[in-house]
Amino acid sequence: MSSAIVRCAWCGNDPLYQAYHDTEWGVPLHDDRALFELLTLEGAQAGLSWITVLKKRDNYRRAFANFDPEAVARFGDAETAALLANPGIVRNRLKIASTIANARAFLAIQAEFGSFDTWLWSFVEGCPIDERRADIGAVPASTPLSDALSKALKKRGFRFVGSTICYAFLQAAGLVNDHTVDCFRHQEVAALSSPAA
Repeated sequence: MSSAIVRCAWCGNDPLYQAYHDTEWGVPLHDDRALFELLTLEGAQAGLSWITVLKKRDNYRRAFANFDPEAVARFGDAETAALLANPGIVRNRLKIASTIANARAFLAIQAEFGSFDTWLWSFVEGCPIDERRADIGAVPASTPLSDALSKALKKRGFRFVGSTICYAFLQAAGLVNDHTVDCFRHQEVAALSSPAA
């Protein structure tokens, strides 16, 4: 039965990867905590594969206070030392420091705009972009939109938010529907993205 389902080629045959693709990837996301989690995990992925980070996701949730940005923003030397000793996450000092700095920058955006969600979705005027890609080869690593988001985040003090990371974030959080048109999720996600949804 499952062999008849056509998915985006990138998710392969790993059940965890397929579940993420089938239920989360590309779904318009508006919850600030979930957006902070996704931005953190995309940054942690830099130089690694997404499946590597996905397999560590539960460990990340435990290590980073379930991605509560207020809690993470208060992390100091003791928490950083514990994170560097935690085998369940990517133990990269720069990535850990960036998550703490990003939590503080995230809170500043919330304070200014009411929510990170409001600020983020203004980049697409509140409406997801349906790219209607024919195949995985047509999906770019970055776009002018991700360039603009990366620049804006960096200006506000975020780290590990290069344009490629930002494009992966935009795809995952549903601001861009990059499910290929032959994928069974393309139309489902497009329907979720409609104003009536």
